[in-house]
Parts: sequence; C-alpha cells; structure tokens
Amino acid sequence: MATAQVDEIGVALIPAGTFLMGDDDGRPNEQPVHSVSLSAFRIALLPVTNRGYGAFLAATAHEPPRFWTDRQFNDPDQPVTGVTWFEAVAFCEWLAGETGLPWRLPTEAERERAARGGLEAAAFPWGNDPGEDGGRFAQDGPWPVGRAQPNGFGPFGSNGFGLFDMAYNVHEWCSDWHSNDYYKTSPERDPKGPASGTRRASRGGAWRHQVKISRCAARSSLDPTFRYNDYGFRVAANAGENDSA
Repeated sequence: MATAQVDEIGVALIPAGTFLMGDDDGRPNEQPVHSVSLSAFRIALLPVTNRGYGAFLAATAHEPPRFWTDRQFNDPDQPVTGVTWFEAVAFCEWLAGETGLPWRLPTEAERERAARGGLEAAAFPWGNDPGEDGGRFAQDGPWPVGRAQPNGFGPFGSNGFGLFDMAYNVHEWCSDWHSNDYYKTSPERDPKGPASGTRRASRGGAWRHQVKISRCAARSSLDPTFRYNDYGFRVAANAGENDSA
C-alpha cells in the first residue's frame, strides 16, 4: 500500500520528441550540439524533499542522509541533500515497489529536455535572462522546493512543462555515468550515457555556488559515493505507449 506522501508526487508528461542537446558556446563537455530523440517519459515536478525521503527511511533500514539533523538542511519542504547516487537509486527502487510504477533517476538527456521546458533555443528554462544579478543572489542553504508561484519570472517559477527548481537550489543526480567526450559518440535515440565511468552525471545549479543559476545545457558530475549538501535528486519514469501519442 502506497503511503500518503507517495500519492502526492506530482509529475509532468514529457512527450516523445527530438531536441538539440548541448551548447556549442558552452564548455567543451557540452559540445557538439547534437540531435537527440527521446521516448515519452514522466518526471517529478519537484525534487524529492526531506518529507518524502523520511517516508523511505521510515519504511526501510537505510541510514539517514549526512545532514539529516542539521537545521540548515532538514526542513521538511527542503530538497533532501547529503544522499549518495546509490541512495537516490535505492529511493527510486523503494518508490517503484510502493506505487507499482517504474521510478528511476532521469537520464542526462531527459533532464536537459525537461529543463528546457519546450524553449529549445533558450539558455535557461524560462528564457535567456539568468535573472537577478546574473544569478548571484543571496542563498545560505537550499530553499523549500517549488517556493514560487507558477509562471513566475526566472528561477522562482515553473518552466513550460510545469517543473520547478530545474536550474537552481541543488544539483540533481542523473542515472548516467559521466564522460566529457560522450556527446561525440552518443546515440541519437534515448542515450543513457557511457557504459562505465568514475563519476555520475548531475544537472541543475546549486545554492553553494557564487552563480546559483545553471544553463539547461550545463553539465556537472560527482563521485557517486559522495554526500554533498548541494546534491539532491528527482524521480522519473518511462511513460506508457498511450502516453506518447
């Protein structure tokens, strides 16, 4: 039986389609821009919160995150942080068992397409303006998720797919291994990253950076065993055939 918290997860359906991934004006690991075709998928409107992760902890024997008792990071509505990639995967597996849906981490390609919100040529989920002072606003910890009203300007509103916090707050784990050169050889259809590696891919800006805002195409990565206070995650799932029509 799914818990009440599991039932409250809001998701967006991202229809099957093709988009241009990467940025030829960005860092070398964002090049070259290349065409990617993705099957339809679902992705959570918000990152997993401490409240949601608490349901997982209560139902399992997993160790609490590194910052679980730190007041700077443990508000129920803040994104959970201090979780390894493996712990994020374990949450997805638990959630799949609770709901009967195939929850998982998004691929890097899915995360970029979702962040773009249908604005394929825009640098940020809402357009080309990074917002307040070029993304250098004050933030001494992760903010509660989805704190803005829908359709608000800049990082404080949802994008065209209704997704929040896609370019700021915390980095979000992706399922892929990371490679700086992957775009040179990645398949066009549903790329899932290199077969092996030492770091896992992540996306989105983070509160600890001087510039909090991340471009849609910007890539990041981390050792999957690390527990950082600016790393969280959101869940995704394959969509059914009827959903992609």
